[in-house]
Amino acid sequence: MNLQAFAKTPAISPSLISVCDPLRVLDSVRALEGASVPMLHLDLLDGYFSPCMPLGLDTVRALRGATALALDCHIMAVRNEFFIRELLCIGVEQIVFHIETEPHVDYWLNEIRAAGVRAGVALKPATPLCSLDYVLEKCDVVELMLINPGYAGSKNEAQVAYADRKVRDLRARIDACGLPTQIELDGRISRQNIQAYGHGAAQIFVAGSTCLDKNDLQASAKLLVHYANEQGGKPHD
Repeated sequence: MNLQAFAKTPAISPSLISVCDPLRVLDSVRALEGASVPMLHLDLLDGYFSPCMPLGLDTVRALRGATALALDCHIMAVRNEFFIRELLCIGVEQIVFHIETEPHVDYWLNEIRAAGVRAGVALKPATPLCSLDYVLEKCDVVELMLINPGYAGSKNEAQVAYADRKVRDLRARIDACGLPTQIELDGRISRQNIQAYGHGAAQIFVAGSTCLDKNDLQASAKLLVHYANEQGGKPHD
């Protein structure tokens, strides 16, 4: 299991459904490997929580046998148990599920971590940070959605106006508790976001079509990784 992929930050986690050719998924993965990204971001949707379902568990299973890159899995579903159990069997490195849909958040964080897998919760843009009050210490990562999940294909869907406030409020909360919890940012990630948060405020950036070029995936990913590396080590506000 490649947990070391999460040690060096800021880290770029390319969103496979955003940047790959669905008919040539493995070619896209090989291009990203060539760009030295540490992980792949895999969105698993049920068609209900989010109005699409482009990537299935069979694809994740096939990818596990085809790449040594860490698999950073984001479940967007009404019911999480099935996906969590399947992903644990597949052997992914990180599982994040939405706090809004899970009635047993504490239980599943415990189960995922007991399996030696990084665990976390995702929050939709308008979900308040107080929902983390009793589980933050069990989260290896908190994924903040900066756009509404499932609507990345809409040209009118921009990062929410309060994104900066929410990121910095979460960082302050984590630091005040003295926790190692990482922040993962997802939704219209750009170089500007990496510059603003990549020197300590956030640790993982889900890269999609806003900052990666499908037509030249390896070159654009390589440039983004280099840019992220340049941001590392600088103090954050």
